[in-house]
Amino acid sequence: MFRRRPLLRAAAVGGGAYMMGKSRARSQAEQYQAEADQNQRLSDLEQQQAYQPPPAQQAPPPPAAPAPAAPAPSSAMLDQLNQLATLHQQGVLTDDEFTAAKAKLFGT
Repeated sequence: MFRRRPLLRAAAVGGGAYMMGKSRARSQAEQYQAEADQNQRLSDLEQQQAYQPPPAQQAPPPPAAPAPAAPAPSSAMLDQLNQLATLHQQGVLTDDEFTAAKAKLFGT
């Protein structure tokens, strides 16, 4: 009579350990399978990126239309432009001031 309990206890512990081991092995197998699937997807994506043809080059933009011709400078405009150039050469006007005065003179 005394022998039954230790044997029953050993059977219960052994059975529980067997079930835990089996469950652990199943979960590890599922984890390995998930990692293998993910690695396969990553390698497929890397291969797709490696073998993609280079993007087609876009056509260059059409050349810009020529700017409208400035009106022919009159003698008064030429005189003012020469005066501005002289002032610029003498250092009275800075480059920015000279450019702004020319733009104002030409009306642009």
